[in-house]
Amino acid sequence: MNSPDSADTDGPFPGGLFFAGRPAGGSPPDGSAPVCSAKGCRTAAVWVLAWNNPKLHTPERRKTWLACDEHREHLSSFLGVRGFLKDVVTLEEWQRHDSAADG
Repeated sequence: MNSPDSADTDGPFPGGLFFAGRPAGGSPPDGSAPVCSAKGCRTAAVWVLAWNNPKLHTPERRKTWLACDEHREHLSSFLGVRGFLKDVVTLEEWQRHDSAADG
């Protein structure tokens, strides 16, 4: 993991992004709603934080963390001070984009 506060995710963008082994915009295999990536938080995710580490990833690659309203700012700041944060969008917007990419 890259942060003490969150789960790491991996995958190409657009489309096909994965969060903990499942599509970032989709539901977990058990049918429950996606949850915040902050350590110990089980609150439903509302935000997708798209990021990459330019020392490790190509510019177009995006990794994702999910955030609830309470942890969005903290997780964004963690990524932002490192120059990793590329975009913050609502989970709903991310899912619409992902669905359109699947086309």
